[in-house]
This record gives sequence, structure tokens and C-alpha cells, in this order.
Amino acid sequence: MMRWIPVALALALTACSSTPETNYYQLPAGNRLATVSSQVDAGRPTVWVEHVSVPDYLAGNGVVYQSSDVQYVIASNNLWASPLDQQLQQTLLANLSQALPGSLVSASPLGQQQDKLNVNVTGFHGRYDGQAIVSGEWVLEHQGKIEKRSFALTMPQNEDGYDALVRTLAKGWQQEANEIANAIRNNQ
Repeated sequence: MMRWIPVALALALTACSSTPETNYYQLPAGNRLATVSSQVDAGRPTVWVEHVSVPDYLAGNGVVYQSSDVQYVIASNNLWASPLDQQLQQTLLANLSQALPGSLVSASPLGQQQDKLNVNVTGFHGRYDGQAIVSGEWVLEHQGKIEKRSFALTMPQNEDGYDALVRTLAKGWQQEANEIANAIRNNQ
């Protein structure tokens, strides 16, 4: 009987050991707009953000970290609070709305005369050297003209950890939204 006490004690200690804490992340957007107009002025510039896509390795729940030049790790305890493509589209809408006052930016078609934007994000992750990567391309259609641009931002992460990584990624995404807003302004 005494022989089983160490085994029982070991099992009890194992059962009491803590499981890793799961953290959920949401991209912060600039100042989200609180008011939404239910009518669209015919003369008001409009932008339809039709689609933001991400590759399969970014489409899962886990925040992605590149651990070497060829290896990527998808976190199992540091997860996106909602699908990344949805977060990217929502924050892009908020950032474009803020950068383009007087324009109506929407995730739905708004009528006949509108700019149409599609974004393909190919990189949105941390990297082993302390950098955050935001890359991809976007296509803007304005009055039958199409403008396509690639982007590849490498931004230093000022602190360690997933909180800092998500904040740095959001900063890079906002920076790219400002570039898109400049292109939209130049076309109007």
C-alpha cells in the first residue's frame, strides 16, 4: 500500500499543474466611427471594400510566428478573437473611413459609381528577428481604370510578446490603409 503513495502523489501533482492560458487578440482600429448615415448622397465619393483575403496559413485561429527562414509556427494558445480576414476588413474600413473624411467606405456595394477595392494579404506575422511582417497587394478599380500595388512592410517590434506583435501588425496595417487612402484621393 505504501508503494502507491508516491504514484498517487505524482498523479495529484500532475493533475494540479496548470494548463497554458489561452489568449485572444483583436486588432485595434483607429478611432472607430460612431455614427453611420443611412442615406448616401449621390455626389459623395464611395469606396466598396469588396474583399480582404489571407492565405491558408494565416486563415486559422492561431497568431503566426516565423521561427526561421523556412519555418512558421501557428500558435495554439494565442488566438485571433475572430477570423483574421474579417478583422483585417473591419479595421481597413475603419482606417479608410478615418483617412477619407467625406467619403463613404463600406463592405457592401453602394451603387453604380463607386471605387472597388480588393486586398490580398500574403504576410501578417511576427518574425524570429523581432520584426513584424505585413505584405500583400491591393487592386483599386476607379471608373474603369485599375491600379494594382504590392506592399511589403517590415516593422520592428518594440517589445517582446504577442500583445506587442499584434499592436505592431495593426500599426503596419493602418500604415497600408493610409497608402490606399492616398491612392483613392489621387483618383477622385
